[in-house]
Amino acid sequence: MKQFLKISLIAVLVLGLVAGIKSPVLADESNSINEKLGVPIVVYGDNLTDEQKAETRELLEVTDPEMVDEHTVTGEDLARYINGNPNARMFSSAKITMEEEGEGLTINIITPDHITEVTSEMYANALLTAGVENATVDVASPVTVSGHSALTGIYKAYDVEGVELDKERMELANEELGLATDLAEKEGMNKEKVSELLAEIKQAIAEQNPANVEDIERIVQEQLDKMEISLSEEDRQLLINLFDKMRDLNIDFDQVKNQLSDIASKVQEQLGDIINDEGFWEKVGDFFSEFFQMLSDFFKGLFN
Repeated sequence: MKQFLKISLIAVLVLGLVAGIKSPVLADESNSINEKLGVPIVVYGDNLTDEQKAETRELLEVTDPEMVDEHTVTGEDLARYINGNPNARMFSSAKITMEEEGEGLTINIITPDHITEVTSEMYANALLTAGVENATVDVASPVTVSGHSALTGIYKAYDVEGVELDKERMELANEELGLATDLAEKEGMNKEKVSELLAEIKQAIAEQNPANVEDIERIVQEQLDKMEISLSEEDRQLLINLFDKMRDLNIDFDQVKNQLSDIASKVQEQLGDIINDEGFWEKVGDFFSEFFQMLSDFFKGLFN
């Protein structure tokens, strides 16, 4: 009985130590309204049931309706913003939090198992093409969807805030997203490779400032060769046409390149914060030191 009590005490102490190993608790800012940038905007897919909408609220961490602006995106919005099908069924939802100038664009897919075709990098590429910058965007769906309709919800969020996005750029961004997901299905391709290819082409365009479609064709081919990607002539031409349209719209490719770099930097910073958190690793070391000392004392006690 005495040994059982000792073991139980050890278990309780170990659990207590494990619970103590955690990052420092920061002040809760979730209930603080940013009076300069406004509250986050949440746009729900129109075809969500009440139960699915409640689940989506939970996924997007909407705990207080007073702390967000809520809207619904419909098939009519799809037609309005990107000339899509007004009868489309909309399930993907998004929460958009405006950020300070220079913060860049951060995309979080909250339900990656339910967003089957579009990656965060694809969203970032398309949104930058549409002119969306300096925001944190959380995308979620309680049902399995491709993820394409979330773009329209994001466009609507900006519209209701009075931020006018160019319709041609929005349509082009949707075309880019469609091409990206199509290319990802091709033999020898995947979502990550497609996202990298699009980003590399944009960066090359930013550096070289092409003057005509021939320059675009050369840049596209150079990046395909560099990444050792073989596409059909039809798919290669679709890429050329896409980026030539971007050139015609005078999109600031330098700004696009900088924003894409910001996204990569944020990921590296987040990893670096964990690795370089000396306080965290000190607690880990203290835990194991105390844990092994307790085990040593325990086993000594068994034989005394």
